[in-house]
Amino acid sequence: MNYGSSVRDDGTDAATEAFVAHRNLLFTVAYEMLGSAADAEDVLQETWLRWIEVELAEVEDRRAYLVRITTRQALNRLRTMKRRREAYVGQWLPEPLLTAPDVAEDVELAESVSMAMMLVLETLSPTERAVFVLREVFDVGYDDIAAAVDKSPAAVRQIAHRARRHVDARRPRQAVAPKVADAALESFRRAVESGDPQGLLDVLAPQVVLVSDGGGFKQTLLRPIAGADKVARFMLGGLHRARTRTMIEIGLTPTVVNGSPALLVRMNGEVDGVLAARVEDDRITGLYYVRNPEKLGRVGSETPLSLG
Repeated sequence: MNYGSSVRDDGTDAATEAFVAHRNLLFTVAYEMLGSAADAEDVLQETWLRWIEVELAEVEDRRAYLVRITTRQALNRLRTMKRRREAYVGQWLPEPLLTAPDVAEDVELAESVSMAMMLVLETLSPTERAVFVLREVFDVGYDDIAAAVDKSPAAVRQIAHRARRHVDARRPRQAVAPKVADAALESFRRAVESGDPQGLLDVLAPQVVLVSDGGGFKQTLLRPIAGADKVARFMLGGLHRARTRTMIEIGLTPTVVNGSPALLVRMNGEVDGVLAARVEDDRITGLYYVRNPEKLGRVGSETPLSLG
């Protein structure tokens, strides 16, 4: 997207400068509301087209104004996506993003874009999600949120309280240190690659849940699998069948997705999917396997995210 292609005068130059300065923030807002990088980019394009028509001299806080436009566009798209996802084949997972190390080091940002948290946000209504994301993640004031979602500040406060209570009841427990998560996923990788059932059971929490997303393009589980025994059998059985019956060479490469440790899964050298994990204490409580090829465009290069 070339934001400078329509430069006409100094006003547009200033608009371009402001937009580019806040672009990573706006993308992060849109992505956290939508769970899709492709849709977030479309929202940014729509935001840009509206932003260049604004009289900058009348804008007191350009960051807040840009966030307001982005939120409105994301809300419109989210309502459409909600209907579209009702027809989605199998389980839906957010589009994974390859993220830089600084995202993992920012605990607040890493938690807000984690697969586990993004799935919790999916359970909110569009307006609740917008209010929660703006207030709890980006610390936007109630008045600015009210302007973004076309509600009164008093109504926004009530929505924020309701959304916070809903999320707190479902969100993962306190995030572990990155090195603890790295160690757990490395133990998981070694156990899977060596076919070690006990090693796998040692690193999986008893209540672990495996969710997979093929989008109707690739074979995946239509429903989640819960329980360490079932998940271990599925992982090791699937790997064994792939190696012995179809002679497929499978590789698991450590990476960082959405600010958390993950594995890039390759079959015969080609990227097949991304396996992200949620770690609590020192065990894996959630596994999220994205195979949908339409969601793998952001795992080859880092996507910059920002809270500021």
